[in-house]
Amino acid sequence: MRDTSPDLLALPDLAALLGSLREAVTGPQPERELVARLARLTGGRAEIRASWGDVVAVAGEPAGPEVTRRLSYGDASGERHVGSLSLAAAPEWAPLVPVAVEYALLARLQAAAAGAARRRVGERTLDALLSGTVPQARLPDSEPVAVAVAAFARPPAPGSAARTAHAHALDVLAAVGEGYFLERGLTAHSTVRGDRAVWLWPTLDLAREARDLHAALLASTAQDVRLGVSAPHPGPRHARTAEGEARHALAATRQARGSTTYHAMDPLYALLADGSFAPLRGQVRSRLAALEDGGRTEATLRAYLAHSGPLPELAARLHVHVNTLRYRLRRAEEVLGGSLRDPSVLARLYLAFGAEGEEGTP
Repeated sequence: MRDTSPDLLALPDLAALLGSLREAVTGPQPERELVARLARLTGGRAEIRASWGDVVAVAGEPAGPEVTRRLSYGDASGERHVGSLSLAAAPEWAPLVPVAVEYALLARLQAAAAGAARRRVGERTLDALLSGTVPQARLPDSEPVAVAVAAFARPPAPGSAARTAHAHALDVLAAVGEGYFLERGLTAHSTVRGDRAVWLWPTLDLAREARDLHAALLASTAQDVRLGVSAPHPGPRHARTAEGEARHALAATRQARGSTTYHAMDPLYALLADGSFAPLRGQVRSRLAALEDGGRTEATLRAYLAHSGPLPELAARLHVHVNTLRYRLRRAEEVLGGSLRDPSVLARLYLAFGAEGEEGTP
């Protein structure tokens, strides 16, 4: 708790006020009880939101200008954002805001601690489902479920401290996702497997849930997060299959802050990713490597495959002269043994490059 300021000392019955706030955050629903007491004390409106923007608790009516403060704490591994507090009360209550922020942060942490204990139970259940160690007889098909898998776009930096911070951030990400579902009345299980956060939940509107889950994850961290989501499956006995679909969808997500659902994934991706086209990929690369140009022609071909406009536009995007672009494409045709106007040549290039998906640089 921060030091009490002279302005705060001027508030009426300060000891009773602080005691009331302290009592609120020790109850079974600390966030709801805290905003209710803040609203009663100030005669205004108090609101606590989660880090992803959902209203967690609100009480009262506005009685002055609204002040919003971020709720966060940090250590050597970085700052964690857990939500925000808004208070719309008469100006004379302004000295209370810093103290209310501290109690609101404590309330969020109290709720998170209770959620963590609950999540450990769900984590064990989900780990067992994904490992196939739950007897099938105990898993009757019920309501449709889906699985989502998320990862940070960048791996952790070298060093044990960075890896520890990365593991902590993944655990926070899993908790944020579970909190998102809980706020919507959906009982989700979450866990961390390797460098992925995983959730399983009963799905009602998969497209909306996938979109909003990704938005919640992005809002909760400064890092870029990619998300892959499975198709719906008829019950938890299909958790392993759903996780495989979600991982395929994650691997097919090319943008650092992108999201892909399995049913919307490129239908050729699974073929490209499982190694079936490895010989073709190796052949194309070996032919292009014969040019010994540091990969510029391969990068140009990747850009060419992704471009649907005239060559001058592509040249401008690649920051090369259009004649340079044409020269590179002619050299590619020579070593590939076919014209880029030939659909079979283009198909081979797409199959060779498609699974990797990252456009190179000239």
